[in-house]
Amino acid sequence: MKGFFISFEGIDGSGKSTQAKRLCKYIESLGKECVLVREPGGTPEGERIRRILLDKSSDLTPEAEFFLFLASRSILTQRIIIPSLKLGKFVIADRFADSSLAYQGYGRGLDISFVKYGNNVATKGLKPDVIFYIDIPVELAMRRKSYSDRMEKESFLKKVREGYLKLSKEHGYIPIDGRKSVEEIWDDIKGFFSKMLEVNGIDRDNV
Repeated sequence: MKGFFISFEGIDGSGKSTQAKRLCKYIESLGKECVLVREPGGTPEGERIRRILLDKSSDLTPEAEFFLFLASRSILTQRIIIPSLKLGKFVIADRFADSSLAYQGYGRGLDISFVKYGNNVATKGLKPDVIFYIDIPVELAMRRKSYSDRMEKESFLKKVREGYLKLSKEHGYIPIDGRKSVEEIWDDIKGFFSKMLEVNGIDRDNV
C-alpha cells in the first residue's frame, strides 16, 4: 500500500466525526488526496445497512448485528479503502474494525476471538496505520447528542467505553481527551499528525 490509513474511534458524541472531517480537509489543504469514509456505510449498500442497524425498530440478535457490520465493512474495504490506498491516497475512516470489538465484542458480549476473525475476513487483514481514540464519559456524550438510535443506551455504552479503554492499551491507540473543546481536540490531533508524518519519513511540504 502506498497510501496512509487513519481511523477514528470512540462512542457517539465524542466528536470523532467532526475531527475526522477536519483532518481530511487539513490533509487536502497540504495538497494530498484524502478519502473520508464512515462505518457502517460509505457505499450505497453500506448506507442501506446503516439504516437497518440504527433503526430503533430493528430487532437484531448480537450475531446478526455483527454480520451486518461485517457486510458493510467488507464492501467498503474492498471497493473504496484498498483501491484508494493503492493509489497513494490518505484514507480517513470514521470507525473501522475496532468498533466491532468494542460494540459487538465488549458491548454485546460476543466472543472477542470470533469478532477478530470476522473482522480479519471482512477487511482482508487490513489495519489502520494510526488509530485516534477520542475518550469521553458516557454521560457527557449522551448530553451532547440531539438524537438517539438503537445503540444509544447508557448501560450498553458504558460497556463499550470500557472495551475501548482496554483496546486502547492493546492496540496502541493515540488517546485524545474528548472533554476538551473542539479546538483543543483539533490541536492535539494536528500535533500528533505532524509528528506522525515525521516518524514515517513523509515530507510535510510534499504531502
